[in-house]
Amino acid sequence: MTATSLRSVKGLELERFFWAHNGRAEHLLCASDVEPYRLHDLLELADEQTTELWRRLELGYTHPEGMPALRAEIAASYRGVDSEDVVTFAGADEAIFLALNAILRPGDHALVTWPAYQSLHEVAYAAGADVTLLPLDPTEGWALDVDALRRAIRPTTRVVIVNFPHNPTGALADRQTLDAVAAIAAEAGAHLFSDEVYRYLEHDPAELLPAAAEYGGRAVSVGVMSKAFGLAGLRIGWLATKDRELLRRISISKEYISSCNSAPSEVLALVALRAREAVLARSRRLLSANLALLDRFFADWEGVISWVRPRAGCVGFPQLQADLRVEALASRLVDEEGVLLVPGSVYDYPGNHFRLGFGRVDLPAALAGLDRFARREFAKRAA
Repeated sequence: MTATSLRSVKGLELERFFWAHNGRAEHLLCASDVEPYRLHDLLELADEQTTELWRRLELGYTHPEGMPALRAEIAASYRGVDSEDVVTFAGADEAIFLALNAILRPGDHALVTWPAYQSLHEVAYAAGADVTLLPLDPTEGWALDVDALRRAIRPTTRVVIVNFPHNPTGALADRQTLDAVAAIAAEAGAHLFSDEVYRYLEHDPAELLPAAAEYGGRAVSVGVMSKAFGLAGLRIGWLATKDRELLRRISISKEYISSCNSAPSEVLALVALRAREAVLARSRRLLSANLALLDRFFADWEGVISWVRPRAGCVGFPQLQADLRVEALASRLVDEEGVLLVPGSVYDYPGNHFRLGFGRVDLPAALAGLDRFARREFAKRAA
């Protein structure tokens, strides 16, 4: 394969949107992560061993595949996964980019749930693959149609890409659906590539799904410290899979990109993972309180703004039903109230949707700004 066989990668529209508007916003009512930890607060959770690792930390190169203790801790969060089945990366973005480029070649076929984080389909497209988007159904709680997925499989299908808990809708597949998807991918000889960066933010913890890596074979799980753990600044992500040949190819590519991770970030990620119960409990408390506020907000604005209530994660995908384009709402809202929303058009998704994040402590103030705007704008239109 030559460089000329690859298509150009489009810019990441979500990042470009933030570059254009973030400086004008006091409140991000669209943040995709949980309230970030402060360094001091995270270190307060360190056990004796990680405290000593932090105290004695040397700022040199680290192991290319990730700190052994960190990989072991990540592996322990899955059933039947060893540390050799895990490689860490500079965030989930690097993991997704390198993995899809290792899996796909020009002429291959990729199936991707949609709407989706852009890299999940754009990287596949840029690698030369023919990409089929599988729409989730908002009338069925943003459900994935397993029969439609099965019909879309081709002899050239090399990867089935799913994302549950889902960004941007907050949807969560049921166990039967995920089992069926895993079986379809395995029967097709394709990789099941599962973006699981919101795992552990199920609003009912009993609904925790198996990780893709736990299915074995060619199934791949993507994880990260950014979302559920509130540690986006560490830039620590990972892949977990029993397909060690795939990991070997990905690791070779990583040698040319980041080589290794940040030493402080690896130790801090280990601190958080060893204290995961406390870290995740903090996240869930915040989401529970914020969801209660959102329930009241959407009840107040029934018929004007609607949503399918998320079952997991810290983002949702409401729909503006009023006679106003959501792009205009987003632009005016940040100018008038300092509150930022992400229009659904950033995801190339129709229907006047927008991404709403509810993982931050300033949600009450941000939501109040949206409410003030709505009272001015929609009361005026109704008059």
